[in-house]
Amino acid sequence: MASFRVTCAASRSLLRPSLSSSLSIFSSSQSSSTTITNPDFSNVFTRLSHLFPDYENSRDHFKVSKQNLSFLSHFRPGIAWISTSSGVADSSNKSDQQRSSNNNKNVAEVRSWIDVYLPRGIQSYAKLARLDKPIGTWLLAWPCMWSITLASTPGHLPDFKMMALFGSGALLLRGAGCTINDLLDRDIDTMVERTKLRPIASGLLTPFQGICFLGFQLLLGLGILLQLNNYSRVLGASSLLLVFSYPLMKRYTFWPQAYLGLTFNWGALLGWSAVKGSLDPSIVFPLYFSGVLWTLVYDTIYAHQDKEDDIKVGVKSTALRFGDSTKEWTAGFGIACISSLALSGFNADIGWPYYAFLAAASGQLAWQIWTVNLTCRADCNRKFVSNKWFGALIFSGILFGRVYS
Repeated sequence: MASFRVTCAASRSLLRPSLSSSLSIFSSSQSSSTTITNPDFSNVFTRLSHLFPDYENSRDHFKVSKQNLSFLSHFRPGIAWISTSSGVADSSNKSDQQRSSNNNKNVAEVRSWIDVYLPRGIQSYAKLARLDKPIGTWLLAWPCMWSITLASTPGHLPDFKMMALFGSGALLLRGAGCTINDLLDRDIDTMVERTKLRPIASGLLTPFQGICFLGFQLLLGLGILLQLNNYSRVLGASSLLLVFSYPLMKRYTFWPQAYLGLTFNWGALLGWSAVKGSLDPSIVFPLYFSGVLWTLVYDTIYAHQDKEDDIKVGVKSTALRFGDSTKEWTAGFGIACISSLALSGFNADIGWPYYAFLAAASGQLAWQIWTVNLTCRADCNRKFVSNKWFGALIFSGILFGRVYS
């Protein structure tokens, strides 16, 4: 029995220095990312001390810091936690790397081509113009393309130079509209989850910088407008009243989406006048109002993403106005939209392919309304973005209908 006590005392005396060296390795592994060389395991007690460290009374005997104790609490005996010169990683490092990889993946998801390809000095301006979100440009451009194609001579292709001009104008005017919106809504945007990181709301750009950028956008837009005939110049300039006043509508009415429709579909009037030099009310007015009704469908769906924030901030939308009856309202708007498109095509004496594509577009619109989950932000956004295909179907119908007239 006495010999057993002597053996235990000798073991403890050997184990304590080994634990001290082990803790120093723990500390160095925490403070440095360099590879740690293997300690000497020739002594059997040293090898055992690394597998089974004596935690008891370690705070008193060795004055271990809280950081080291936290590290010790996650230490798993029997697992090679010391990185060797051959590059063997420990399990905790692997899990940390996996979490870091997941975090980096999440960060990468919010990065756009603007962050990757554009110089840092102009990235904020590109984001202010929403160049990384082209759906707005598509929705603004499609009514222009419909009108230009509908105004073309039967049996002939539309004027592609005019279409390119209007495509560039849609990109510029949509960017200018976003700049105006962000300038007027900068206080509201900071309280809405989806918009709080916009360049002006987040402070990346000052309001003065935003105003200067707006002037640059409008100047370029004016250069495009001056390429059109005098009638179209006056008609195009008159749309600026709608563009500047739209962001204020959500403060005063539950129908800002209708006002957006009046603004976004102005190209349905302008495209025809750019080709013909005047307006034919029997053709362009049904086309224009079909675009307004279409906007009421897609922007009401879009507004459901922000309805909780809108209530908190105190702004209005058709999503709040319709509530649980949204699908019934949007279905009515969709039927009226398709009817107006059919009337416009009939008055334009367009060929039968137009109505085939119109039927396909009706199905796409019905699919949106029927399947959208209005409580899911991601699904609302998916359905909203899908409207570029609705616009493409109508354009294809007008194109083939005119060619085969």
